Amino acid sequence: MSEYEEFLLRQLRLVDALWFLAVEDTFGLEAAVKLNEKIWEEIGSRSAREIKKRFKVEERGLEGFEKAIKYFPWCRILNYEFEKLGKVLRIRVKDCLPQSARIKMGRRIFPCREMHLREFRAFAKEVDYRIEVRCIYAPPEIRDYFCVWEFELMDIE
Repeated sequence: MSEYEEFLLRQLRLVDALWFLAVEDTFGLEAAVKLNEKIWEEIGSRSAREIKKRFKVEERGLEGFEKAIKYFPWCRILNYEFEKLGKVLRIRVKDCLPQSARIKMGRRIFPCREMHLREFRAFAKEVDYRIEVRCIYAPPEIRDYFCVWEFELMDIE
């Protein structure tokens, strides 16, 4: 990744963080979380549509999903780890930069499970409506990773 790409991704992350913190400080954590859920659901579908068009991702199923999600800026920002388990694709996030920054600032971890569930469902639906999204765990629960997600191609036609 070029220095300029790293700069752009950092700027994207900072805008997201500063927006969230401003809403949290003004209206409270619950309001910031609710607005974040709505925004990221929209970002999920919009990003997937643009990625498919711009990068000519025509595949469906988990192959198309994995190919498309690797163009999603947050895949690079959070260094998604991918694991294929038959008809399931697993994504893990070892170090979540937004949550780690909150911890360093003395703020509590915010519940982001619903936000990412909406984001991933919207993204997956744009690639293939048959992809089911499951959260194994996500904040406020943290284990050896910040979060773990599974995507399964369902046998519906």
